[in-house]
Amino acid sequence: MDEAGFDKQKVIEHWIKSSDDDFDTMAAMLDSKRYAWSLFVGHLMIEKLLKALFVKVNNEFPPFTHNLLRLAEKSGVELNEEKKLFLVSVTAFNINGRYDDYKMSFQKTCTLEFTTKWIEHLKENRLWIKNLIKQ
Repeated sequence: MDEAGFDKQKVIEHWIKSSDDDFDTMAAMLDSKRYAWSLFVGHLMIEKLLKALFVKVNNEFPPFTHNLLRLAEKSGVELNEEKKLFLVSVTAFNINGRYDDYKMSFQKTCTLEFTTKWIEHLKENRLWIKNLIKQ
């Protein structure tokens, strides 16, 4: 991306809009019982919000990474152990949903109960990050 044409607000809005689209996709995947995909997209949703926050805080394009903890730390977010564990766990959804050697076991892990619990955590943390962006 060319930083000469950097419009901070447009970049932030892009990441938020894309995250909101992923939120809808996450819900659709849950409704269609594609639980592993739902959590995979949930990871993308959180990643994009953290990238919006990164842009807000750092006035530059976000790094090319899927590591949620790293994005949060580079955005100066104060994290307790619960938030750190959440970010590390959700980052694993990206790895487990993406790579074939992990996919099968991840799909077995993603029961309705497991997925529903994590979707609630994703929703809560989505609101938390959106509030950080608004501050």
